[in-house]
Amino acid sequence: MPSLMDDSKTLDLVLDVKVKVTVQLGSCQLPMREVLALAPGAIIQLNQHAGDPVGLYVNDKLVAYGEVVVVDDSFGIKITELVGAKA
Repeated sequence: MPSLMDDSKTLDLVLDVKVKVTVQLGSCQLPMREVLALAPGAIIQLNQHAGDPVGLYVNDKLVAYGEVVVVDDSFGIKITELVGAKA
C-alpha cells in the first residue's frame, strides 16, 4: 500500500510540467464569408454578457470560472469558482 510520502514524491514529478491554460471570454459562429472579411477594427459579437464569468481551461478541460481583472495594464483572471468544488 503506497504511503502519503510516496504520493508526495509522485506529485513532485509533475509539478514542473507545463500545461496549456486558456481563458474563454466567449464564442460565436460566423460564416466563412464573414471570417474572410474581418479586418483590423472589426467587432465580433460574442455569446456572453459583460458581467458573465469567464471559463478557465487547463489542457482544454474546464477547471474554474472567474472574472477578468486589469493589473498594471495587463489582463488577468480572478478565480471565483472551482468546477466541481463543493460549497
